Amino acid sequence: MQNNIMKGFLGLLRLSMGFIFLWAFLDKTFGLGFATTAEKAWLAGGSPTAGFLQFGVHGPFASFYNSLASSGLVEMLFMLGLLFVGLSLMLGIFVRLGALSGAIMLLLMYGALGLPPENNPFIDDHIIYSLVMGVLAFGDAGKYFGFGRVWGNTNLVQKYKILM
Repeated sequence: MQNNIMKGFLGLLRLSMGFIFLWAFLDKTFGLGFATTAEKAWLAGGSPTAGFLQFGVHGPFASFYNSLASSGLVEMLFMLGLLFVGLSLMLGIFVRLGALSGAIMLLLMYGALGLPPENNPFIDDHIIYSLVMGVLAFGDAGKYFGFGRVWGNTNLVQKYKILM
């Protein structure tokens, strides 16, 4: 019984984290009016990274992150990263790659926000979410409430376990 409850929580945790990333992609792409207005949508010519990279970064790495603002390559990689992480976690396929990619994105954002974090001398939500991504990556979370069980039985995934 306890094992089934844990599987259920892993599945829900994976879906929740996937929705966070997928929603960020959708809002930034279409300007749904939550974090991004329609005028600033990526499809309307807005930059999904410029505001944060120009005005939201602090600390010892600020000049590095500022230099990345409005870079077409950075914007494309960021948006594709949000989409890949969101879809992989929502569907339960490529969960290891998606979760590891998401953890890297979160750690980069952590570094951009300045060290030490604003509200705690060591930890903020980016670190917690990165740890959650580790649990998803190595806890077989794709098998629960997703296509991970079927995906995991394919010859490709059996040969290359990183694709789990």
